[in-house]
Amino acid sequence: MSWMLRRRAILILLLVLAPVLPVCPRCGAQAALLMEKADGISAFLDPTGHEAVYFARICAATPTKLRRCAPGELGSVITRYQGIAGYDWLAVPLIPYLYSVENPSAVPHRVTHATVRRLRQQYHDAHLLSLGNRVPEGGRLQRGWNQLVGASYQRGTYAFWFRTTKAQDDAFIARMNASANRSHFNLLFRNCADFAAAVLDFYFPHVFRRHLAPDAGIVTPRQVAYELVHYARQRPELHLKVFQIPQIPGYRRPSRINQSAAASLIMSGYIVPIALLNLYAAGVIAADGLAWGRYPLPLKDACLLGPQGLAVLASAGLKHLRKGLCSKGADLAGP
Repeated sequence: MSWMLRRRAILILLLVLAPVLPVCPRCGAQAALLMEKADGISAFLDPTGHEAVYFARICAATPTKLRRCAPGELGSVITRYQGIAGYDWLAVPLIPYLYSVENPSAVPHRVTHATVRRLRQQYHDAHLLSLGNRVPEGGRLQRGWNQLVGASYQRGTYAFWFRTTKAQDDAFIARMNASANRSHFNLLFRNCADFAAAVLDFYFPHVFRRHLAPDAGIVTPRQVAYELVHYARQRPELHLKVFQIPQIPGYRRPSRINQSAAASLIMSGYIVPIALLNLYAAGVIAADGLAWGRYPLPLKDACLLGPQGLAVLASAGLKHLRKGLCSKGADLAGP
């Protein structure tokens, strides 16, 4: 009788675990901090660049509402721009955000201004009309909805990939959907990097902070990336890896690597007129940028990802690298 009871207990246990066992190897979720290079006029005037956060298990029900992804979806990019349609943040699927198309096979190898505008307009008309008819398209000086699609036509991107949990992602979806989502954008203290830092701080509390030095309290994309790398090196379970998503040639000149705020003043030449007005202030900025604002990042060996290889960001990642889908890789924390 006792043997029969044990056998029944084992069968019940197997029936309970059966739905769970096939998915356990994929229980972990994935995300990536996207540090986008400086492009166009801003590459000379303000080479801090842009920043966004990608989630493999979080998708956009609309540009302003989040949901869990369905099987086969590659996740979405959530970012803050300067008050597009009055919203503080907007979400766009990964492939359209980078290339303005929905299928990686449709990404052109080289583009012109006319091609980029056509692809962006097509995606806007199909998916972004919910933002309203009065939202400007945007141009070199004016921000608009075109900032949300085709990012890889105007600049290269570094993706700092790390692991999250499903519970964290569900809590983040609930928080973002419940937020007021109204823009209070400020270039100095409520910019895209501030938003990315706040998102990451939700997952890793008390890690991403505003510092008086460098940059006089201004948060930049490079600083947030550096703090994530520094944090992940102490926590191998995050399996942080660095990927590079190249810029598609033809539309803009090659984008430039991100700099801190102080380094931006040096690189752009603004420090010269500052020195003429106040030599002491120029010296402080130079020391700030050279001594504290360098933020060394492991970008040299970043794994190259083209449109067809972006699925690695939504998967276990490490397995794909072993299969050689990337030309090279930087494994910063763990196997």
